[in-house]
Amino acid sequence: MPDTLTTVSEHACFGGVQGFYSHTSGSIGLPMRFSVFKPPQAKAGPVPALIYLAGLTCTEETFPIKAGAQRMAAELGLMLVSPDTSPRNTGVPDETRDWDLGAGAGFYMNATQLPWFVHYRMEDSVVNELRRIIVTQFGADVDRLGIFGHSMGGHGALTLALRYPGLFKSLSAFAPICAATQCQWGTKALSHYLGADTSPWQGYDASALIANAASPAYPAGILVDQGLADQFLLAQLKPELLEQACAAGHQPLTLRRHAGFDHGYYFVQTFMEDHLRFHHGQLRTAAH
Repeated sequence: MPDTLTTVSEHACFGGVQGFYSHTSGSIGLPMRFSVFKPPQAKAGPVPALIYLAGLTCTEETFPIKAGAQRMAAELGLMLVSPDTSPRNTGVPDETRDWDLGAGAGFYMNATQLPWFVHYRMEDSVVNELRRIIVTQFGADVDRLGIFGHSMGGHGALTLALRYPGLFKSLSAFAPICAATQCQWGTKALSHYLGADTSPWQGYDASALIANAASPAYPAGILVDQGLADQFLLAQLKPELLEQACAAGHQPLTLRRHAGFDHGYYFVQTFMEDHLRFHHGQLRTAAH
């Protein structure tokens, strides 16, 4: 059955179209919003697509407004897709009380605990529904999909790509939460969404997933950029743990550390072209 979309707005942008949409999500049971930039090349047929997952407190508008990605995506012929970061107006008590839990903080996982599990199913929303929608209704090439993200969204990109390596052909992140089981942001979300038993937590920890993999999921490499003036670097992000896991698991990783850059979108903007070119290079050679 075709997905029913509502067009919120569409805007001419660098020869393509930047659009904002909503659909009634079967996974979540509520309307979900997302954005799509269709490059001019999409007029001629399917194009490679990148799903971008944003961080805590963000929405589907954050990436298209703040990242400055459309000009280069139009040049390279890349579709850019960004979902909202959580369900909204779910009826969960106090879901807007904490900025790092609930609304704006879905962590791209399927909750299993009350009251969250009814609607907080961002993993299914992204991997199943959003992926299907952009292929069937926006002209994304199903064989050339990449994923990337920032902060909580970097965690989401890493974990979803590692949990479903056949679906995504390229992977990168900006200042990701690299070991969710070993930082306060991660343990707070994991304990509420998955419960007190810590064994399921390992499946949503990027460093643990790489350490436990039988073989490298991304032999062509993963790109991660991290600012050294990031206020969350030591307590929450822990890129050294990702680096150690990749080394132990023989997973190729390019981890670039940049002096003077903080956690915000000026950092993301600065290195966005590098990430788009990285994905373009890998998706260009992906099998059809």
